[in-house]
Amino acid sequence: MLIIPIKEGENIDRALKRFKRKFDRTGTMRQLRARQHFTKPSVARRAQIQKAEYIQHLREQEEI
Repeated sequence: MLIIPIKEGENIDRALKRFKRKFDRTGTMRQLRARQHFTKPSVARRAQIQKAEYIQHLREQEEI
């Protein structure tokens, strides 16, 4: 359960923004979406490797 203390005189929009940021960091929605369907371990591993290759490629392009 997320608790966001609101400071005296703080704008509600700012508090809501802090809540949204904290909620995103917990990864709750990503976990929920991942649990909606089963992915085989081999498929998950393959996707993880492809993501790592993509990031590596981007870093190599950045160095050039």
